Amino acid sequence: MLVAILLGFLAGLRTFTAPAVLWLMRRDTPLAYALGVLALVEYVADLSPKAPARTRPLGLVARGCSGAFCGWTVASLGTAPVAGAMLAGAVAAIIGAYVGLAIRSRAITLIGRVPAGLLEDVITAVASVAVVAYV
Repeated sequence: MLVAILLGFLAGLRTFTAPAVLWLMRRDTPLAYALGVLALVEYVADLSPKAPARTRPLGLVARGCSGAFCGWTVASLGTAPVAGAMLAGAVAAIIGAYVGLAIRSRAITLIGRVPAGLLEDVITAVASVAVVAYV
């Protein structure tokens, strides 16, 4: 269950990174590569000053679904009950979205918008790999 929560939280930071890493490391399928491409597209789109806030309704729904998807995937690997893992992942993603926004806003004032975004990308990717390697 902890893995579902951690990956869900990371999905709150970047919608596609956690599921992409999870699938690329644990399920080498076309979906894994599609998620990887979506993660890369998200990194580029996030640097745009016109990128919508992650806490707007559509962003929260996407992150919640991503967290639930991570929870489902973790459960399918045999490490947690499905419903609980999905719920935990979704809730953690919503929390991650708000926590990430607060930290990113502070980072923007300290180092600028683009460096803060790139730093968040790196942290999310590295943390996702570390969590999935634990599974």
